[in-house]
Amino acid sequence: MRASRLMSLVLLLQGRGGMTAAELAKELEVSERTVHRDVLALSEAGVPVYADRGRGGGYRLVDGYRTRLTGLDRAEAEALFLSGVPAALREMGLQEVAATARLKAAAALSPALRDAPATAAQRFHLDAPGWFVGDDPPPAALAPLARAVWSDRRVTAVYKGNRRTLEPYGLVLKAGAWYLAARLKERVLIFRVHRFGEISVLDEPFDRDPGFDLAAYWAGQSAEFSRSLLREVVTLRLTERGRRLLRHVADPAALDDALASLQPDGTVRLAVESVPVAYSQVLRFGPEAEVVGPPELRAMLAEATARMAALYD
Repeated sequence: MRASRLMSLVLLLQGRGGMTAAELAKELEVSERTVHRDVLALSEAGVPVYADRGRGGGYRLVDGYRTRLTGLDRAEAEALFLSGVPAALREMGLQEVAATARLKAAAALSPALRDAPATAAQRFHLDAPGWFVGDDPPPAALAPLARAVWSDRRVTAVYKGNRRTLEPYGLVLKAGAWYLAARLKERVLIFRVHRFGEISVLDEPFDRDPGFDLAAYWAGQSAEFSRSLLREVVTLRLTERGRRLLRHVADPAALDDALASLQPDGTVRLAVESVPVAYSQVLRFGPEAEVVGPPELRAMLAEATARMAALYD
């Protein structure tokens, strides 16, 4: 732990040119007394660090000194690519690894570029969870699954009450919810991480399919899942304005087929999840859509419009 902190202290001084004891203490999450002791230990070990006295002073490295500790190991290099998703790093237990990787990368930059990480962070931030989602703790299964994903290790896991042996290929964070893509009996399937029970990471590596593309696989599964929800079809007759509203009302997975079915008189066939869901969707059209079928939905809209007319009579 202390060796890691000493390395971080050297990298901070190399990357920023000079820092006060208070600034170092804040970055390293220790007391200023601990910073003073660490600086003394570095000096005794031959690292040319010195105190710059006076106003605006602090600790500095002798000009020209460059540590050779800036090489990234595999875990740090992989975590560095996730640095734009801080919540995901924290939930997977990779926050400290990523912080060390960022320090090493910053220390390796030329002086003219050392402010690049700060300026990027000031200009871009990815907030993955959706609106109105509570700050729930990450699923207990996430950290061991993340370790298995990084190391290509099989896991035994209880999922929906059944014990399975899985080969975890990758993790996906979708609107604040975590999903695992894992191979089970020659098929790659999607599992919701919060539904896992007990997880055991086995000391058994598996051979990953080198052609597997997690992003492409997820996109295909998401589209297939969205289409699978659209079990009903309703027929509408849209006004000119209703046709323009169609893109904003239809489910994205149903939009292309709906546009292809659009007739000159405004009649369109729209795939929906269910009649109750269609009721909510069609209400968004207001007077710009007439329900042609099914009769159940037409009756529901007729009742709703009658009640609305009574309210405004």
